[in-house]
Amino acid sequence: MIEKKLGKITNIKFGIGGYQDAMLGLHYSFSGDGWSADSSESAWDCELIKWSINCKWSESDRDKQYTDIMRSVSKLLKQAKVDSVDKLKNIPVEVLFENYALKSWRILEEVL
Repeated sequence: MIEKKLGKITNIKFGIGGYQDAMLGLHYSFSGDGWSADSSESAWDCELIKWSINCKWSESDRDKQYTDIMRSVSKLLKQAKVDSVDKLKNIPVEVLFENYALKSWRILEEVL
């Protein structure tokens, strides 16, 4: 079952968070009428999690994730017509849930 819900960004930060508070990236919360959800676009922080031979990823993989995160931040700032991550708070969003799990989201540019 797929559901679209309208809401806003209720909390957003760029920094350390995510799994075991060891991921660097964009961490955000959404909420609307009777619902809320949290997610992030993040990768293992290079100062907290060092690569080893046992990792299932390479430093090149982490570099690509860092690049993807920064491009995503740039796109969100442009869509919301703001110049810093903290100004994304309270921006209206459409959130797509599939079987009650957050699938995707987008800024409602048409109402800005």
